[in-house]
Amino acid sequence: MFKGMIIKNMSFKVGQTLTIVGVPKSDATNFAVNIGPDEQEIAMHINPRFNAHGDENAVVCNSYQGGNWCEEHREGGFPFHQGEEFKIVIEFTPTEFQVNLSDGSTIHFPNRMGAEKYSYISFDGEVRITSFDIK
Repeated sequence: MFKGMIIKNMSFKVGQTLTIVGVPKSDATNFAVNIGPDEQEIAMHINPRFNAHGDENAVVCNSYQGGNWCEEHREGGFPFHQGEEFKIVIEFTPTEFQVNLSDGSTIHFPNRMGAEKYSYISFDGEVRITSFDIK
């Protein structure tokens, strides 16, 4: 998998919040944020799709384990616009990732791997990340 930006050895732990700000390209079809123990296993894949993989204006979440994608999860709104800044806030609880989108909608995605800490974060696709912060 292509990774536009990779962050390694920066722990994202239960109880912390990850805030991501970025701008999708003006002709973006989709982009993704991946969180996991490493690039081979992804606990949380959030994929806003403008027009990709048969979806239009949808946020698709999933996990990648043992070399396979798991069941897709679709929930929340679609506050993303090509060429316009967005903000995603991910709260990491013991049981789930709570993804807060800028339109006020929330996605509840289970922590399928059950770990309390992940040290791999990547950003793929047609997006420019302008800031990220873990608190």
